Amino acid sequence: MFDSLITPLTTLTTEVGEVIMSFYKRDMDVEVKSDQTPLTVVDQTAHQLIVEGLEKLTLGTPILSEESEEISFDERSSWSEYWLIDPLDGTRDFLEHTGEFCICIAYIKDNTPIFGMVYAPLDKIHYYTLNGQAFKRQDGVDITLKTNAPSSPLQVVIGHHSLQNEQLTIHLSQQADYEVSRLGSALKFCQIAQGRYDYYPRFGPCSEWDTAAGVCILQNAGGSVVDKNGQALKYNTKDDLLSPVFFASGKP
Repeated sequence: MFDSLITPLTTLTTEVGEVIMSFYKRDMDVEVKSDQTPLTVVDQTAHQLIVEGLEKLTLGTPILSEESEEISFDERSSWSEYWLIDPLDGTRDFLEHTGEFCICIAYIKDNTPIFGMVYAPLDKIHYYTLNGQAFKRQDGVDITLKTNAPSSPLQVVIGHHSLQNEQLTIHLSQQADYEVSRLGSALKFCQIAQGRYDYYPRFGPCSEWDTAAGVCILQNAGGSVVDKNGQALKYNTKDDLLSPVFFASGKP
């Protein structure tokens, strides 16, 4: 299935990325949602375009987006397969002009991501999975992604505002030798997948659409993402859509 979807999904995300970039560094109104995350016309426009595109590609497959109208768990729990998308992951980074934002598209089957695509519009780079491998596509060239053995010091990557989290600060203080870098959005998973960083611990709040595509890419590149109990993340198993505390690593 996904063999035939890579080209149209690449085209779709590239086109949506161009729309996103047309708003970049422009003044715009920002709403604050109930979870205290920002919402702009860019998020809503990208959502509409991606949903329309996916509906044409896979007729009848449910779609859950960060910008969807609320869908009850009673309805969602009947889905064995669905698309899970974040039309603009890193809206805060978009507004702060860091360039570290992306489009995230995952396909969930039996509560597990089996396909992921992340597109970075500023750099025009696609990351995606296919047949148990992960790839990076830039300028029409595909490179297979493989994680590296952990560095010394350990290269840790976190979000720009994450050091305000007390649990993370305590966790890092227990690490022997490490260096911290900051990076926005799900691009953290992709950078571990290509060996630039080793470890991404996440204690702050995030949602299932923030993680699914990146988790799938990292796992297919040879890494792992587990919760506090060492278990792989599961999707669409409860009423809320919050992801648990997790630890993403280049190690299997």
